[in-house]
Order: sequence, then C-alpha cells, then structure tokens
Amino acid sequence: MDSTPLPTQLEQTVVQAQTEISPAEVKDLPLDERPTEIRIAIPTQAYFLSGIRDFVVNLTKNLTGFSSQWAFRFQAVVDELCNNAIEHGSKPGEFIKVSLISTKNKSLEVIVEDTGTGKEKMNAQQLTALLQERKQMMTSQYLGFRGRGLPKIVGEWTDELVFEDLPEGGIRVKVKKYLRKEEDKVVSTQKNSTSHLYV
Repeated sequence: MDSTPLPTQLEQTVVQAQTEISPAEVKDLPLDERPTEIRIAIPTQAYFLSGIRDFVVNLTKNLTGFSSQWAFRFQAVVDELCNNAIEHGSKPGEFIKVSLISTKNKSLEVIVEDTGTGKEKMNAQQLTALLQERKQMMTSQYLGFRGRGLPKIVGEWTDELVFEDLPEGGIRVKVKKYLRKEEDKVVSTQKNSTSHLYV
C-alpha cells in the first residue's frame, strides 16, 4: 500500500506547519527552539559546490529531524539550485548566496540568490513558466540529463517552490520541505508533488 500522502493531506500538513509559529514569535522562543539559519556566500565556480553538498547532508542529518534519505535528496536539491545560479544567474568572479533555515522536526528551507549578471537573464515569471513547461514535457518526452533538475529534483522533493525577483537584479529561489510523520516512507515516485508554487 502506498503511504505517500494525498495532495489534500499534504496541504493540511503544510498549513498546520505554517500556522504553528509566526516570525514575530520566533524572538520569544528559547534559543534552543528557534529556527537555525545559516547563510553562505559561494564564489561562482562549481569547484566550491562539493563543500556545500557535504555541509547540507551533515546539517540535515544532525539538525532537522529528516531521515538520511532526505539528507541526500536535499543535497541534490541544493546542488541543482546552486548550479543553476552559477551557470545562468551570475557571471564569473561573483558570488551566489545560499541560506538554510531549519526548524527542527518541522521544516527545512533553502534559499539561493544569484546576481542577475549571467548570460541568460530570466525573471521570476519566466522561470515559473519554464518550470511548468518542463513538467509537462517530462510526461510526454525524454528531456535527457540536462533541463530536468527543476521539475524532477527540486519540484518533486519539496513542498513549496518560490521564484522572486530581487530589487537589485537577480533571482531568489526559495524551496521548503515540511517534516511529516511518514516522511521516511515517502518514495519519489509521485509526479508533480510540489503543493504550492508562488511568484
């Protein structure tokens, strides 16, 4: 029997997690109950990504409550987002910004920002349209190894996916995964499992 939550069950879980605590209430929490936020600036060279990949696995295993299986999935998600920011969003010699926000036993959020100085300039609306197009293409044709990262890796392994235009140029991509009791049993066979897409 498939233990993957139905979309409505997932939406209820997400809503419950979102309403449990507001940002204003965070400062009133004891230090050991507050979300852990880590910010990293990475040079726009793929060489530095191996360090962030290892860091994400260790952070997920030790601070979040997610399983080892999900630690390696988050590693792939962060790798995909960072590669896209380096390859498309920022020119060589600049930095991309990566933030990880862990609310233990509740959620893990990853935010990646580029500078908007790369060769291929896209805004949040265009990226949203591209994601939807790639999702549809995956059901009807083989895309090869390139071009599948956002719909296949990021889209299927997160509950929320947000593209935002930065005022100074560039794109901010925010993804979030909520921890559920049956999390360890979830298998990545469900298509289009992203429950919320915002622009």
